[in-house]
Amino acid sequence: MKEHIMTETEWEEQMALKILAYTRDALFVDLRYMGRAFQIMTPQADRQITTLAVDGEVLHYSSEQLIRVFQKNDKYLNRLYLHGVLHCLFQHLWIGGQRDRLLWNTACDIAVEYVIDHLDKPAVRRILGWTREQTYKELGQYGEGLSAAVIYRYLQTKDPERIAVLHQEFAADDHRYWPKEEKRQAAPSPVRDQWKQASRQVTLEQKRQGDDKEKGQKLLEQQVKAGQQKRSYQDFLKKFAVMREELKMDPDEFDLSYYTYGLRLYGNLPLVEPVESSEVKKIQDFVIVVDTSYSTSGDLVKGFLQETFQILSGQNSFFRTARIRVLQCDETVQKEDVICSQEELEQMFRQFEIHGGGGTDFRPAFARVQQLMEEGAFDNLCGLLYFTDGKGIYPGERPPYKTAFLYLNDFEEDKVPAWAMRMRVDEGQWRI
Repeated sequence: MKEHIMTETEWEEQMALKILAYTRDALFVDLRYMGRAFQIMTPQADRQITTLAVDGEVLHYSSEQLIRVFQKNDKYLNRLYLHGVLHCLFQHLWIGGQRDRLLWNTACDIAVEYVIDHLDKPAVRRILGWTREQTYKELGQYGEGLSAAVIYRYLQTKDPERIAVLHQEFAADDHRYWPKEEKRQAAPSPVRDQWKQASRQVTLEQKRQGDDKEKGQKLLEQQVKAGQQKRSYQDFLKKFAVMREELKMDPDEFDLSYYTYGLRLYGNLPLVEPVESSEVKKIQDFVIVVDTSYSTSGDLVKGFLQETFQILSGQNSFFRTARIRVLQCDETVQKEDVICSQEELEQMFRQFEIHGGGGTDFRPAFARVQQLMEEGAFDNLCGLLYFTDGKGIYPGERPPYKTAFLYLNDFEEDKVPAWAMRMRVDEGQWRI
């Protein structure tokens, strides 16, 4: 049998795989809590790229680049490999929404490099240059938990020349395999679910280490938790559904006596009388309060209302007679609308204006809802959802209905009442 002679290309791919394995092992020594995350993607040689690229499922690599860089600077490869993995772990591939692609890519690169630069580990340690030091100093005003969404807002304040400099400084991997058709809410996918599971595993592994963590590890933990908090808005609204009987055909239940009587009488023709009522879990009356203090934009509010109504009025969401009452409130209730159909929502948008612009006080909205309840305005009030961009004064007592606050910015967890659900959301998914 003729012995197979390895070609140069085959040799390069074989060596590249050994280098990737060596790189992964070097990272695992310093970051053992990342073990699960390092195992998800399958390496694959790709002649279309000149660096690493990830799509969540496959780690695309250039064999030539890996060999060349490994010979000169193996620590750079450690950082590059970790860079791609963190993009997936932080959900960057799937939460871009309708943002400007260049700004979003740059924001994601900065967010990842910020974490890596603060990991005091031999495998990735390096001296920071002037551009990075100055950028991190400017970003300090946003706090330590710098998510890509926060950095995106920071980049929106910069001119094109500055953005180009930052893009060149922080770019490492190739983003060409990130989802092209980004939607306001990313569609579920098995690949993304794997990374969600990996993020939970990272959180559990870090908890085992206790509170004695260095700064970089704490930053990584914050971003992982931020990604976990970006739950499906649709799933969040399911918390407000209630069980209630509604008249409808229920094919799962029938009277067996009719069934057997039909067989006896006609031979092969059973009679089925469907039960016309069944318990279903849906939303009936719902109150949405929009914080119209100075920093909430009209486009953002419209995007939020549009998506919320679409979810609530979707298939199997509403009773046949459902109402959404929309309150605009800053320090007082400024405007009130009632929506029962898509047509009424569109009509409201045609003349839509933000009413308010003062400070934030949550209590007036709750007082108005209490007044409406006493007047008999609701058949079945399932809950209140407060969409807010800042801090406010919470009610002193728990209301007799479910309540949730959606925060556009970071919020003080200890100030939120124990009876209120809360969710940190990303304005990029709603801005239109």
